[in-house]
Amino acid sequence: MADEILNRYRESIDNIDAALIFMLAERFKITKAVGEHKAATGLPPADPGREQIQIDRLRALAKSANLDPDFSEKFLRFVIDEVIHHHRKAGAEG
Repeated sequence: MADEILNRYRESIDNIDAALIFMLAERFKITKAVGEHKAATGLPPADPGREQIQIDRLRALAKSANLDPDFSEKFLRFVIDEVIHHHRKAGAEG
């Protein structure tokens, strides 16, 4: 016999996971355009000041959402590092 409560929880988790993937895809689409713009205009692929502002902002958001700020920073750092990798790659190709 299936546990209907567990099934509903899992369905919600699956929906959230799908939304996260689509949100990340959209974010990377935009950051790709940023990378292309930076490469075309001679800007460096990384912006440590902007990165720190984003980390601070997301840590504060995480706290207000009762999410571990350290986790949110690790997650954002992973995303930022991947974006910078793409920007450097775009700069090398351009």
